Amino acid sequence: MNDQPEVNPGGQTAPVGKEQPDASQAWGSRVIGKSKSEPVQGSHPDEVQSGRDEAETGPKVEALEEPQPAAPAGLAAELEKCKDAVLRARADLDNYRKRVAREKEDAIRYANNSLLESLLPILDNFELGLEAARSSSDAAGIVKGLEMVRKQLEDFLRDHGVEIVDAVGDRFDPHLHEAVAHEPSKGVAEGTVVRQLRKGFKLKDRLIRPASVVVSKGPPA
Repeated sequence: MNDQPEVNPGGQTAPVGKEQPDASQAWGSRVIGKSKSEPVQGSHPDEVQSGRDEAETGPKVEALEEPQPAAPAGLAAELEKCKDAVLRARADLDNYRKRVAREKEDAIRYANNSLLESLLPILDNFELGLEAARSSSDAAGIVKGLEMVRKQLEDFLRDHGVEIVDAVGDRFDPHLHEAVAHEPSKGVAEGTVVRQLRKGFKLKDRLIRPASVVVSKGPPA
């Protein structure tokens, strides 16, 4: 048995008595060790880098552009029809606003139209009474005609919510009456209206004009 040291392929002597690794196994281990950090001989660096990228992030997949769906044949016509309907509706709304504003202005301007129409027959009767007074010497007939005109005026005011304030014999009320004078009176208690110089008028619950009155001071001293 030969105990001389063997020479390995690298030129180094291996100790006697130890089993030497096979040359193919040693070469394979070198290749495996280099592949972890160094490129394998015979491979281009770019190829090695691309291989690492694919190993880390996976294979690259190019995004495919999806084709846009084609518009239906009648969509453009339907869109134009909708636009036309919107424009017509806007024009109708503008016309409605103008009409409402005009009607409101006319209502304010001619608010007293019906009131004046109701006064015209009274004016006609008053003119007829004047004509009769000029051509007649009957005073009683003239007075009767004037009373008829006054009644027409009172009915007209009542129909429009106007109430006459007649204060004679009532207690003086500063909310309804206006005292223009005070005088002593034997038969009328103090603070009571003796005479009414001018009638007052109320429109529903609102006073239009107070009644001008003379108030009693009570019996004379």
